[in-house]
Amino acid sequence: MKTPIKSWPFAAVLSSVIALASFAVHAEKLGEVDTVFKLIGPDHKIVVEVFDDPKVNGVSCFLSRSKTGGIKGALGVAEDKAEASVACRQVGNINFPGPIPQQEEVFSERASILFKRVRVVRMADAKRNALVYLVYSDRLIEGSPQNSITAVPVPAEQKIPLK
Repeated sequence: MKTPIKSWPFAAVLSSVIALASFAVHAEKLGEVDTVFKLIGPDHKIVVEVFDDPKVNGVSCFLSRSKTGGIKGALGVAEDKAEASVACRQVGNINFPGPIPQQEEVFSERASILFKRVRVVRMADAKRNALVYLVYSDRLIEGSPQNSITAVPVPAEQKIPLK
């Protein structure tokens, strides 16, 4: 008779991964423009995407970033450049379903096969009643100082509920 495999650690890890994946914010692609023609593989592009802030109803962020083409881009092994821009706007009534942290990553997407990511972080400026969004690119060894910032004012009668 075989000894039963203790599967509870695996099940716990799997359920944690599924739970985290359900909270991941995915951007919706709005469009793209070609910047460099590539004879083989896709052209280099600037892609424009949008995502809604997962913890602040009524705020959407528009993100533009470069996508590397060519053979490496087609195979998914290219490293995208660090240039990115973000513009977050009030697109409806701002509503906070619950308290938010003073600083929190609200979006992250792979920019290379292994070690580079494009990230958007929300910072709450309670004194000025505004939400500040920063986009930057990081890498395991060395990130880039290139960044872009935008701010969304919250109506004066509505205070930001901080954790």
